[in-house]
Amino acid sequence: MTDRQSANEYFRSILLTVMGQPFDAAGYILEEQPVQWAGGMFRFVKPLDDDLYGFIEFQHLAYSDSEWASGMPSRFRVSVIRSDNVNASLVSTHPRYTRRTLSALVVEDFGVAILPSSDHWWTFKSTEELGNALAEAAHLLIGYAMPWLAGDLKPGEHRAD
Repeated sequence: MTDRQSANEYFRSILLTVMGQPFDAAGYILEEQPVQWAGGMFRFVKPLDDDLYGFIEFQHLAYSDSEWASGMPSRFRVSVIRSDNVNASLVSTHPRYTRRTLSALVVEDFGVAILPSSDHWWTFKSTEELGNALAEAAHLLIGYAMPWLAGDLKPGEHRAD
């Protein structure tokens, strides 16, 4: 097992510790894709109404010290997808198909400036920082992305002051 694979296994473990219970309660299940996991991609799926599927993807980029870079933080990004395909990687022509990063959804679509930008990557150097970053992403997923994927919340209907 490489250092990167170990880092991705560790990320998955902490991801499930922080988000496993809320995702289970919301009906999102981690896809069993060990090859994707080894590359840092972790995707949760839930069947939605109207033969659509909601997906929540975490792309983890693990950094390790080298002679060229030292002390760089690892990072992750979250994407949300609604599709009629059971494979979230396939683009669809379905009128309700959409793919957004969580940060773009919150900052651009909902107009909530809670993140530094709409092109945000959560960074971390320790377990505590990873847990805090995942908790922040979880709040945004539960408050915005999950109801948006289900069609229960549309931009303009909810604004944080």
